Amino acid sequence: MFADLGFPDAEERQTRLRLAYALNTILDEQHLAQAAAAARLGLNQPKVSALRNYKLDGFSVERLMTLLNALDQDVEIVIRAKPRSRAAARISVVAG
Repeated sequence: MFADLGFPDAEERQTRLRLAYALNTILDEQHLAQAAAAARLGLNQPKVSALRNYKLDGFSVERLMTLLNALDQDVEIVIRAKPRSRAAARISVVAG
């Protein structure tokens, strides 16, 4: 999606979006209000509000992964060779 819009950092934006989606899904499942989420994540309430609204400019991939850890989620990074059938290597996030 971001690549189609011409963003030079499309893969990073997509990765941050998927990580934020996983975070928001967990916050929904745990029925955490923003104040409770802020305390659990070690953030202030405005940062939780930004996260909940997918305003991710202040969040790096590493920070989002750390926030997932704060919610007792393991984050696994898998590195594998690019299949010959694909023109370029890619970064992807799969939440399971």
